[in-house]
Amino acid sequence: MTSRNARAACATAPRRPARHTRGMEPLPPTAAALAPTALIDSDHPDVVAFARRHALGADERERAVALTLAVRDGFRYDPYRIDLSVPGMRASSVIAQGYGWCVPKAALLAAVARAAGIAARVGYADVRNHLSTERLRRTLQTDLFVWHGYTDLWIEGRWVKATPAFNIELCERFGLLPLDFDGRADSIYHPFDKAGNRHMEYVNQHGAFDDMPLARIVAAFEATYPSWRGEQGAMQAASFDADVAREVQR
Repeated sequence: MTSRNARAACATAPRRPARHTRGMEPLPPTAAALAPTALIDSDHPDVVAFARRHALGADERERAVALTLAVRDGFRYDPYRIDLSVPGMRASSVIAQGYGWCVPKAALLAAVARAAGIAARVGYADVRNHLSTERLRRTLQTDLFVWHGYTDLWIEGRWVKATPAFNIELCERFGLLPLDFDGRADSIYHPFDKAGNRHMEYVNQHGAFDDMPLARIVAAFEATYPSWRGEQGAMQAASFDADVAREVQR
C-alpha cells in the first residue's frame, strides 16, 4: 500500500479502539495512526529529518524495514535511565538523548513511520525477562517487565509487529539473537538466546494503541515496582553497558 493509499484508508476507516483481530480481516488504521500526538510527536523537526534520512526503499515495506533497523541500531537500549514524565517519554527525546528503552524507542519508530506516511501505532505486553543485570533484578525485585513496548506498522494491508528495543551491539555482547525485521512477519523477542538459555516469555498482551497510554504505564510501574522510585537516582548514575559486561563474564 502506498502512502497515499494508507492515508485514504485512514480517512475512510471508522474510529474504533485499536486492536488485533483473529480469524477475520485486520481492522484498517484510523486517521489517528498517521497523526502526531504529544508523545508520538511525528511532526517534531528531528523526527521528520530522521524519517527523511532513513525511510529508504523501493516501496513502503522496504521503507518500514529501513526505519525499524535505523531506530533499533541508531539508539542504544538503556533501561537504567527511565524517565516517566511526558518530556522523558516523547519519541523525539530518544533522538535528543541518543538512547532509550523499549517504550520510547517503540514510540520513536511509530513517530518516524508516521512522518514517512506509514500508519503506525504502539503496542504493549508484559514479559518475563530471564536475561537481565543484577542491578536491575535487585531494583525491580522481579523478572516481570510490565508494559514492554513494540510498534505496529500497517504494511501491505495488515498490521505487522516490530520491536526496535535492543540495538545490535547489545545483542552481540549479551549473546542474544537480534530481532530482524522483513516487514512481512512479526518481529518479537525470541524465547531463547544464542546459547539456548531462556530469554523472553510473553505473559500478558495489552494490545495496540494510537497513542501511548502513559498514565496506565506509570500506574503499572508504581504497582509492580514499589521500590523503583527510591532507587531511580542510583540506577541513572550506573552504567547499563558496564553491568552487561560484568553479567556476561559470570
